[in-house]
This record gives sequence, structure tokens and C-alpha cells, in this order.
Amino acid sequence: MKRTYLLIIVIILAFSINVNAQNTKVYSTSSGEMIFSFADLNMAGNEKGNVMRFSPAFNFQNLVNFDFSDRFGIYSGINIRNVGFIYENSEYKIKKKYRTYNAGIPIGIKLGNLNKMFVFGGYELEMPFNYKEKTFINESKEDKFNVWFSDRVHLWNSAVFGGIHFPYGTTITFKYYLTNFFNKDFEEVIDGQVTKPFKDFDVNVFYISVSFQMFRNSNFSPDDYFDK
Repeated sequence: MKRTYLLIIVIILAFSINVNAQNTKVYSTSSGEMIFSFADLNMAGNEKGNVMRFSPAFNFQNLVNFDFSDRFGIYSGINIRNVGFIYENSEYKIKKKYRTYNAGIPIGIKLGNLNKMFVFGGYELEMPFNYKEKTFINESKEDKFNVWFSDRVHLWNSAVFGGIHFPYGTTITFKYYLTNFFNKDFEEVIDGQVTKPFKDFDVNVFYISVSFQMFRNSNFSPDDYFDK
């Protein structure tokens, strides 16, 4: 897996070296992100019960773009994201909501007409810095807690993503987390017994998100578009 990540970086650098630096346009962009998340899950043998989670708030993307031509560019940056999933056991009337706030560093490639419509994709390394868990029984909230830098999840998460950027700034992204949401080795003491509550939980979160002005230069104006 590490070789795959290294290969991606090498390919990006190889493209960069072969492009005339004098034609490179460098600029920063920022946007919010509305996330519709799901999960490929197996909760102790139960593969059903996933409920869509909508998280429109506190998702920030801050990117530095390197456009080497009108057809090719790369980007990176620092992102803050509210990521999680909802699990519902209808038999026992239990609903669990899990989420983390992640700080991420993406490495992405853009291909197409960068002034209008293009595709993009890449890899992102994220660090969950806040974990939150809610428990509902018969639709009544029974428990809630959050922990900073919790051992319930991994220190680093790996994800791959791809998407399409439409004219006028709308972006749709699909993202899949390669890392299990939970740390299976996490231990806690319950009634004097050491247990591993997540040892039988396999959860890979994925989502579709919508953003606006994710790749638009802050100096962009309508005249720039229609003059093309």
C-alpha cells in the first residue's frame, strides 16, 4: 500500500517537471462541502442497518492549485471535515451515530478544460482529532460523548477520491476510506473486565459531496469565462 502512495506522488512530480514552469498558474481556493455519507459495514455479523448521514456544516477545504496548462493541474492543501456514519438495529430499536472531525492533506490531479469542465482524483491522508458517539433507544437519546484524539479510531486514515467539476463552480466528489473507521485493538474496562468493543466491527465510510467554488481562482470573474 505504501508503494502505491509513493507511486502516485512520483507520477505527479514527473508530470510537474515536464511542464514549463513559466506557464504555471498558482492560486489558492477555499469552499465548504455538503457531505452525504454511507458505510460498507459489518457490525458483529450484521451487514444491514446503514442509514445515510448528512453533514453540511463545518467542512472546510483550503487548496493550493498549480495549473500547468489549461488542461492539467495538481493541488494540495489542508481540509477540515465532519465524517461519520449511522447504524440502526431495527430489531432492538437502537440507533448509533458515529463521527470524527478530521484534518486532511489531499494530493490531487485535475484533467480537462480547467476553465470550464474537468475531472479530478487523488489520495488524502486524514487525522481524526475528535471522536463523537451518540446512542438512541426507541428514538430517545440515551448517551452522548466526545473525546479528543481518541484511541477508538486510528491515528491516520487513508482515502481515495474522484469527481467532476462543472462550469460555474459546482463540484461533485466521491470518496472512499480505505482505513477501517474503528480501531479494533481499542480496549476499555466494563464491569471490571477488559474488552475490545470494536474487534468485530468492519466499517469503511464512503460519501458523495457537493461543493461550490472549490477550484475557482479568487480572481475569477464572469468575463474570464465567457472570453474563452
